[in-house]
Formats: sequence, C-alpha cells, structure tokens
Amino acid sequence: MSLKERDKKHIWHPLTQHKLHPETIGITKASGCILTDENGNKYIDAIASWYTSMYGHCNPQITRQVAEQMQTLDQVVFSGFTHEPAVKLSEALIEILPENQNKIFFSDNGSTSVEIGIKMALQYHFNQGEKRNVLIAFEDGFHGDTFGAMSVSGLSVYNGPFEDFFLKVKRIPTPNGKNHEAILKALETIVSQHKIAGFVYEPLVQGAAAMKMHDVEGLEHILKFCKANQIITVADEVMTGFGKTGRYFASDYMETKPDIICLSKSLTAGLLPMAITSCSQHVYDAFYSDDISKGLFHGHTYSANPLACTAALAGINLLKSEDIQNNIKRIIQSHKQFGAHIKLHPKVESIRQTGIIIALDLNTKMERYGNLRDQLFHFFMKNGVFLRPLGNTIYILAPFVISNEQLQKVYQVIEDALDTL
Repeated sequence: MSLKERDKKHIWHPLTQHKLHPETIGITKASGCILTDENGNKYIDAIASWYTSMYGHCNPQITRQVAEQMQTLDQVVFSGFTHEPAVKLSEALIEILPENQNKIFFSDNGSTSVEIGIKMALQYHFNQGEKRNVLIAFEDGFHGDTFGAMSVSGLSVYNGPFEDFFLKVKRIPTPNGKNHEAILKALETIVSQHKIAGFVYEPLVQGAAAMKMHDVEGLEHILKFCKANQIITVADEVMTGFGKTGRYFASDYMETKPDIICLSKSLTAGLLPMAITSCSQHVYDAFYSDDISKGLFHGHTYSANPLACTAALAGINLLKSEDIQNNIKRIIQSHKQFGAHIKLHPKVESIRQTGIIIALDLNTKMERYGNLRDQLFHFFMKNGVFLRPLGNTIYILAPFVISNEQLQKVYQVIEDALDTL
C-alpha cells in the first residue's frame, strides 16, 4: 500500500479540509533543493519547505554536526541546567542580532515564540505596577496558531471560530510610503483611548498575507512612536529572519530596533523544531527581581534541545559564510531580472521583491484555497516545481543553495502556468 493510502487512515494534516483535498504526496527523500516522492518524481523545493531548509535539505555539514552531538548529549531539562550547544548558540545569535538584543529565551515553534513575546510585553508593564492590556498589530498580519498569536493576527480564514476568546488588539494599516502620517494620527487616537502594552509586527514582509511588503521609512516612524510612548515592540521575524530579506534580519533595515524579536523556521535550518524569543536588557530587567512572581513562568519540555541548538549553530555558520552570502546576492539579482521580464506578462497585475523573496499577483481574482489556486499548484507539481500559491499570489522563497539552472526552471514553469491559465 502506498504512503498516501496509509496516510488516509489516521493522519489529520494542517491547513487541510480533507473532504475537499483527500490526496497527499508521499515524500521519501530530500537533498539540496530536491524533494523525491514515492513514485520517483522529483520537485524543486522553491519555498524551502515553508522557509525552513534555507541551506538545502539534509545539508551534510549540519547533519554531521548534529549526529556528533547526538552521541554526547541528546536532551536535558533546561530549567536549572544548561549545556554547551545552548550557550554557544546564544553567543552566536547575539553576534548577528540587532545590537540592542541581549537575552535569549528558548521554546519550540514560531507561534510560541510570538506567544512568549506577547507575554513579555504584557508582563513588562505589569511587573512595574502598570496595567496595560491592549496590543497593536498590522492589518492582515499572521503570527501563528496559539491564542495570543492568533489574537494579533488579522487573517480571519484561520481565526474565525476563536475570535471571541482573543486578547484585545487594535489594528493599523501597513505603511506604503504615503500613509505614515495617517497611521501616526491613528496611533495617537489609539494610545489616547487605550492602555497599550505592545506592538506586534512582521517587519517589511507579511508572509501569510501573500508576501505583502511595506515601507521601511513608514515602519521606522511607527517604531519611534512606540518607543516614545513606552510601547514594547515585538518583531515577528519567524519568516523574515536569517538572510531572506538580504540582511541577517529585516529589523536591520530600521534605525529603531525592536525590544523583542521572535525567531523560528530557518533558525535550525529546517532540521529540528526550535524557536527563540530574544529581548533587550531593559525588557529582561523588568523581570529580574527578589519577587519570584515577577519571573517569566513559561517553559517547554524541549526548550534548548541540544540537537536543535547544534543545528542552529551550524546554520548560522553557513549563513555567515562567503558562499551563502554570494548566493543570496546571486538570487536577488536573478529575481530582479525575472521580475523585469514577467511583469510584462498580460496575466500579471503587480510584482514585488524584498531580498530573495519575490511575489507576483495575477490579475485574476482567486480564493485563497479555491479551485483555480489548486489548478496552479497541481500544474507546478506536475512540472517538477513545489510552489504554494496564496490566492492569486505566486511567490518564490527558495533555499540559498538553489542553482541558476534550478531557478530558471522555476521561472519557466511559472511563465508556462500563466500562459495556460
């Protein structure tokens, strides 16, 4: 019996309505940018398996180091204990994170990294005797599937049944280069009417909102406003972190740095689950007390798992390498050339790029998970390219190790799809 037939018996997949989408594809092998299914078909992983495997699948440099660590220390409770991989990872992260970051809190996935960031923002004020119970977030943002993360997310397709249980959140538009004055006025009104604890945002690129991109200068104005009003800023860099925007972090483009940064996905190069919430010293200091109740009482069994820390360390070393940095520059330039070409296609309404992230909108309206979107997905897979359109948006966020030949195939398959749409 095939993998996909065995799968049907017991497995409930994420983001899937199984009555409408009963079929899955059994993947048996992955190497570099290539996924291989149980029938021997090969696919270029042009979204790095949800932006995780940025150095390629089964990268030998990473797997070798994790295998070596596995022989020494596999897992230990992180409350009251520490270990070399966690300490080394904290040191390596502080070297590349924005300069105001100084403390590292471990968890196990992107949603919980945001959940912890929200808790830090709320408790920061609580610990100082001030009750601030409202958050600010961008319209159309997505921050995860746990309740705090859902609260600050704006995509109702994910949140509908749960909205009655959310934290209090006020939403503002993303800055587009022309509206930052209007946003600042809206913020002034919000702050005058509510006790604002924090601002949670995806810097520069909103991933689940179909790679919606916003203005650096406008975001800078918002961050400065938050700083002036003692609003804790929480940058969700789960998707944008680790080189995808052309710099180590999207926050590197802004002069005003966030108080808190949420990290996951390519943190561990797609090998093992782990997340980190980093913060500045002044945030940490609000929890440092003789009063035990002022501590951050949040923990996960697999926090700072030594194997995941080792994978993350290996990934950071690769990210800093000359080869990967040159690859990032090469992909950025290649996307620019493709963008200049494909924007002339009659089926393309608009195109945008930040770093190695490129997205194009079709001038055909489509449901986020509708039939036309599914037809595009199946066309891509039939032609050996794994892409997941978001409604009428097709985007590429491929591993840093993708070759020029593989990129050209991805571009060609997209163009072929538009020609047959």
